[in-house]
Amino acid sequence: MAPVSQVQQRSARSRQLANGMVLVGEPADTFQSAAISLLVPSGYSREPADRLGLSSLVCDMVLRGAGSRDSRALVNALEILGVERGESVGASQTSFSAATLASNLKETLSIYADLVQRPHLPKDQLDAGKLVCLQEIRGAEDEPSQRLMARLRHRAYPEPWGRASHGSEEGVSDSSEADVQDYWSRTYQPRGSILAVAGNFDWDEIVEHVEALFGDWKPLDTAAVSESVASRSSEHEPYDSNQCHIGIAFPSVPYRDPEYLRAWAVVGVLSGGMSSRLFAEVREKRGLCYTVSASLQTQRDRARVLCYAGTTADRAQETLDVTCGELLRLRDGVTSEELDRLKARIKSGLIMQQESTSARSSVIARDWYHLGRVRALEEVSRLIDEIRSEDINDFLKEHPPADFVFATLGPSALNIPENY
Repeated sequence: MAPVSQVQQRSARSRQLANGMVLVGEPADTFQSAAISLLVPSGYSREPADRLGLSSLVCDMVLRGAGSRDSRALVNALEILGVERGESVGASQTSFSAATLASNLKETLSIYADLVQRPHLPKDQLDAGKLVCLQEIRGAEDEPSQRLMARLRHRAYPEPWGRASHGSEEGVSDSSEADVQDYWSRTYQPRGSILAVAGNFDWDEIVEHVEALFGDWKPLDTAAVSESVASRSSEHEPYDSNQCHIGIAFPSVPYRDPEYLRAWAVVGVLSGGMSSRLFAEVREKRGLCYTVSASLQTQRDRARVLCYAGTTADRAQETLDVTCGELLRLRDGVTSEELDRLKARIKSGLIMQQESTSARSSVIARDWYHLGRVRALEEVSRLIDEIRSEDINDFLKEHPPADFVFATLGPSALNIPENY
């Protein structure tokens, strides 16, 4: 596998439309494919408190016909173009992704322009859309680990940033045709939208095409999201099972922070490979659990490290205590050997990202949203090379794991450590 420095350098370009929408692209003629990531400012943080899940419902409904195509014609058109697609709702945005042959890029963009600007939102399919969303909610509720982590995020973030992306059964069930129409008209707009394109395409042609497709999209003024302290539920939720699920969260720095890569490295040492601390100590050495992990979840202005462990009820307390001990041990710093292993994993990931237009379009959209620019892979590689264990340890002195929030799901409540 070639080092990142030997991969052909690519430069990203950007163009802001008069209505506020941003087009950012990274052309590369070495691909036969092209991919887009389209972000619209319609996240769950903007849902009314009594309509949780409305953004997911709207996301489903816009796919049920748009422009000149009804629901079936829309699906057929995407299949004929060989589009591999995905949709997701986050705190601040709804994301649409699509990858296809480079020759089909313009037609694919035309379909997505219809989706966000001219959806049918058919009344006769509202119940079907609700059913899809309700099945997702019930599936998450039936999966203990997902249920636990949703509970942890709710406890760890201020309202509305810790909401579950899929919402609630009541919120979805109570949403009307008027709610769907109103929410779409208020949140699907160009100001704050980002369209990222990666792969084999001509930049000037795509700029002209996107201007024609999205240039008449009318911007709106939107109020800032109101933030408040969440009403935290109990740390423990009784669950009739011989398993126990444990979640621990603590604050970190968001993607836009200059220290983000150091925070990312801290979590990489903690979790992410068979030599990581949590895997080695909690699972392999002590055999306390069947799975243990940690991830750095970042929003625009806030971030949390979220830790999860799944274990048996009789080993739950020891699992919680040992996991907390590993989090506290981070305060003592990391070693250069741990950092070297982490860098090797990161570099492999960067190479894989370079070889996927879908991954690259997602990254450049994320970069623009958080940073207002796109970092080339060569820049990221250089920044990673420059990280020293001393840098991470300095970061840990300034940002030690602290202010822990806990959530547990199982047959019995656990003894939660204090003064952490």
